[in-house]
Amino acid sequence: MSAPSDAPEKQVEDSGAAAGQKASAAANRSLRQIAWQRFRRDKVAMAGAIVVLLLIAMAVLAPLLTKLLGFPPNEFHQSLMDPLTGGALKDPDDPAAGIDPWGGMSAEHLLGLEPVTGRDMFSRIVYGAQISLLVAFGATVLCVIIGTVLGIVAGYFGGVTDTIISRAMDIFLAFPLLLFAIALAGVIPDGAFGLEGNALRVGLLIFIIGFFNWPYIGRIVRGQTLTLKEREFVEAARSLGAGSGHILFRELLPNLITPILVYSTLLIPTNIIFEASLSFLGVGINPPTPSWGGMLSDSLDFYTTSPHFVIIPGLAIFITVLAFNLFGDGLRDAFDPRSSD
Repeated sequence: MSAPSDAPEKQVEDSGAAAGQKASAAANRSLRQIAWQRFRRDKVAMAGAIVVLLLIAMAVLAPLLTKLLGFPPNEFHQSLMDPLTGGALKDPDDPAAGIDPWGGMSAEHLLGLEPVTGRDMFSRIVYGAQISLLVAFGATVLCVIIGTVLGIVAGYFGGVTDTIISRAMDIFLAFPLLLFAIALAGVIPDGAFGLEGNALRVGLLIFIIGFFNWPYIGRIVRGQTLTLKEREFVEAARSLGAGSGHILFRELLPNLITPILVYSTLLIPTNIIFEASLSFLGVGINPPTPSWGGMLSDSLDFYTTSPHFVIIPGLAIFITVLAFNLFGDGLRDAFDPRSSD
């Protein structure tokens, strides 16, 4: 009669042991492992990450993709276009057949043809991704470097140093960045600082966007530094005789990597939109180099006859920005200590 009464007790012990093992395994996981498990469970963020990787691969492999699936981005195909309306012909051998409502999309021209010139839209979108991502990543790196250094210095030293840097942040945040970028990009000649053409334009865009956006990440780093500098590991390093440089870049900076990484992924789409805006306004990348913003600007005269010329670069910007935002939101939630496992 004792066997049945022992069975529930054994089940309770087994379940308790299993729960203890699970808790022990969770405690032994590193922050990186916990964040990865959280991020992997977020299907929307994973989809955004996959799209981001595909966009980067597309930009890196642009020459190969255009060779296999398209034509050179600046190669004209005017024989395929209607000389009166600029639209793609349904049948180039029979102009009387009219205009193709799909903009000349075919197995040879996957995304159709650019009005009037007949340039391949697929190739121009792929090469446009190179410009957008190059400017966005370059500006983000510059912004992160300046913002991190000044933010951590302001937060750690405080006093007059903090006041000066904080007031500089306020000035930069109040600065009309778009107007200044238009003015600066418009007055810089085609050759300066040892660069010329679009190499100069890309460098100029990276400098303008990165240099004038650093206060955003600077404020985040400063706030985190104010909290971290009161922690025990900083006091321990200081008591052992560590200098300010060691504490800043060996103790504090490693603990700031996570917020810097998360905010950087959210800053990239903002920089993509800024570059597209400048190219749309005519002060970005010089034609005929493909740029999504420049393509949108050129499409304004053809939105009724060739709507694909407006939709395709607009979708490219929308999908890219959305993917980076979803990816950044997922990273933020994954590294949030208040999130549940």
